[in-house]
Amino acid sequence: MIKRLFFLYLCFHCTAANAQHVVYGKKMLDTLTSSHFWGRGYTQNGMEKAGLFIAETFSSYGLLALDGKSFFQKFSYPVNTFPGKMELTLNGKKLKPGADFIILPESNGLTSSGVLQQKDSITYLNENDRLVIKEENKLTWSVGTKVEDYTMILLNRNSFKEQPHSYTVKIENKFVDQFSASNICGYVRGTLQPDSFLFITAHFDHLGGMGKETFFPGANDNASGVALMLELARYYALHPQPYSIAFIAFAGEEAGLVGSKYFTENPLVPLSSIRFLLNTDLAGTGTEGITVVNATEFPKEFAWMNEVNEKEKLLVKINPRGKAANSDHYFFMEKEVPSFFFYTLGGITAYHDINDRAETLPLSEFDDLFRLIVLFNNKLMGK
Repeated sequence: MIKRLFFLYLCFHCTAANAQHVVYGKKMLDTLTSSHFWGRGYTQNGMEKAGLFIAETFSSYGLLALDGKSFFQKFSYPVNTFPGKMELTLNGKKLKPGADFIILPESNGLTSSGVLQQKDSITYLNENDRLVIKEENKLTWSVGTKVEDYTMILLNRNSFKEQPHSYTVKIENKFVDQFSASNICGYVRGTLQPDSFLFITAHFDHLGGMGKETFFPGANDNASGVALMLELARYYALHPQPYSIAFIAFAGEEAGLVGSKYFTENPLVPLSSIRFLLNTDLAGTGTEGITVVNATEFPKEFAWMNEVNEKEKLLVKINPRGKAANSDHYFFMEKEVPSFFFYTLGGITAYHDINDRAETLPLSEFDDLFRLIVLFNNKLMGK
């Protein structure tokens, strides 16, 4: 009887301990997707605020600056922003940005009224204003790094079902030739081999805001990955390992992997000292498992990950995938740094839209992802 009670206690204790990871994740998710950070992008100082928050979190956990000086690795790049008016009226009806329409990220600003000519079944023009309106079934936004000499508006055909013929538009853009950004870089010093590193990375930037009233929360992409990275940073700060464990929150991923490219061109530690890099992006679901990019490039390490997963009965499946330039692992891989990028599968499909919100993101496999990474890192360190 005593043995059974002790076993039940251990089960409860382990479950409660694991549950703490997802509790942390949800709290961090709520924070990073709040309006205070305004989509962690290019207006209302959203990205800067988010970077400062991550640096302060690193510091509070006791992490050290990777270069010994500062958590911030500064760089810059061009970006087209929309900080001001974002107004569209079609056929006398005022539409809501984000829900009813979005602006093409490379668009020029425009203030005008006029009549539209139909080009085809989904495209309408006003040549004098160089305005294009195109109907779409789903609105997904991105980041523009240049400005075209026209304005394109993508219209949600599911919310505006009329044929557009007249318009009033007031859209303000601001092109920033040298937008200032920073990668946030910290580490926990290794106890036996401090010059050997494991890297855990996640991009913290998202799309920011479109006008003064609409922002893109970016819960799954990639507040979820940042939350997982920060929970791992908290854990490793309390449990130093034989190797040094570095944590990099990249900026500029949505603009074309800009931050990770800059890091690999200006590394804060020798790239040859990185035993392995794990990049997490889209970590908010997982009911159908995960996909691991570069699995085919590193079959031994992929086998280790599957071995851990099967032994601990964590995720339902780990799918292998080859090389792909789809997140911040890519430029490390190009510099011959062994790297995996994993993303979760199943659940909600909100992506690059206003519906990627914390309250609808389940973090269904957050605890299991945490355990998988810790145990896989143990394998990498020969533990």
